[in-house]
Amino acid sequence: MAPTTSDASASTLSMKLLVDTKASRVLYAEAGKDVVDFLFSLLTLPVGTVVKILSKDSMVGSVGNLYGSVEKLDETYVRSDDAKDALLAPAGGYNGGKLLQLPEPEPAPTEFYRCTNASSYTECQNLLSEVYGDRCTRKNCNGKMTTVMKLVDSSGGGRSGGVSAASTIAGTGFVQGVVTYTVMDDLKVAPMSTISGITLLNTFGITDIGTLQEKTVQVGYDEGLEILRVALQSKTVLPDVFLGKKRKA
Repeated sequence: MAPTTSDASASTLSMKLLVDTKASRVLYAEAGKDVVDFLFSLLTLPVGTVVKILSKDSMVGSVGNLYGSVEKLDETYVRSDDAKDALLAPAGGYNGGKLLQLPEPEPAPTEFYRCTNASSYTECQNLLSEVYGDRCTRKNCNGKMTTVMKLVDSSGGGRSGGVSAASTIAGTGFVQGVVTYTVMDDLKVAPMSTISGITLLNTFGITDIGTLQEKTVQVGYDEGLEILRVALQSKTVLPDVFLGKKRKA
C-alpha cells in the first residue's frame, strides 16, 4: 500500500545536483548516507516486489506479463494462496526502503511444520512447510504439516546466522556516514573528494564554471519510485527524473 502524503513527506531525503545549464545535463550529485543506502537497497528488492510497486503495465520487457499471468490464475492451477503470494508479494528486501515507505521485508520464518506421518514414512521426515496445516506432498500420504519444527542457530536463538546478519545490516545501512558520496547520472556511486570533483569537471570538458548551477532536489516516495522505474530503462537517471526528461513507459 502506498503511503499517505504526510507519510511520504516525513521520509523525504535530499541531495545536491551540479547541473550544466548550457548542456542541460547533470554532471553529478552530492549525496549523504541516507540517499546512497536507499539507492543500494533497490538491489535487494525481488522482481515481484518491483513489478508490484511500479505496476506491471509500466514494466519494459516481458516481466510484467509474467506477473499478470500469475494474477489471472485461480486456485485450480495455483497450489495454494501462499504460493501465489510468494510470487505476487514477495518479502521486500532490505528495510532501508522504509526511508521512502517502500515495501518492508516480512520477518524470516523461525517455525516450520512437519508431516504428522513422519514416524511412519521416512520420506515425510525430510519435508517441511512454513504453513500450518498444509497437506503433505509425499505421494500416497494423507498427512498434514502440523508438527512444529523450530529453526535455531548455534547460540540457541530462533533465527539462522544469515538472518541475524541481515537484521544487523537493516539497522545500520550499507555505507559509512562519515563522507559525502558522488552519484553520477547513471547511478555510479563513489566517495567524493575535492580532487575527484575537479577531475570530473575536466572529464566533462567544463571550461566556463558560470554555466554550472547547484540544485537541491528532494527524494520522496514518488521520486524514489521514479528512480527505480527509470533505472530499469535508462543510463541517464538523474536528468530523466529531476530535469524534466522523464521517460514514460
